[in-house]
Amino acid sequence: MNRNEDRPTFGEKMKNALASEKLFHGEGNSKLKLIREMILDAVIENITPLTDAVNEELEKLNCSLRAQNQIDIVIDEVFANIASYAYGDKTGKAIVRLEHDQENNDIILIFIDEGMPFDPLKNEDPDVTLGYDKREIGGLGVFIVKKLMNKAEYRFADKKNILILRKNLD
Repeated sequence: MNRNEDRPTFGEKMKNALASEKLFHGEGNSKLKLIREMILDAVIENITPLTDAVNEELEKLNCSLRAQNQIDIVIDEVFANIASYAYGDKTGKAIVRLEHDQENNDIILIFIDEGMPFDPLKNEDPDVTLGYDKREIGGLGVFIVKKLMNKAEYRFADKKNILILRKNLD
């Protein structure tokens, strides 16, 4: 028997983990509505289909064009980082969940991968008052993500990187 036959696939493992809202929201929050969940190869070419799928859902929520554009930038940055760095030279999977907090009218984007553990929020923000030639390379994309979203949180649980981003739509 092939050893891998006994091992659950990435999708199965993620589905099992996602079945428990505790992974993301503590004991659960009944005001959160799962809008869409996508399992994608973590490759740059999937940024456009991912963004299109999220925008389709945002339009249903009457999301402003400004907020939608900001979320598009965030998707591009976060997914590009997963595709470029999480799995090294290999291609892995990523799950993106889109939730709506109906009470606060927040959109919640959750990015999950099983790549190398990495907390993008732990680094200090770059000094944007310095000229580009005086700043260290890196960190500007995550800085922009933190500025565009209302809340950003990172967890590493069950061998998964989990980045939870919240944006108010009002």
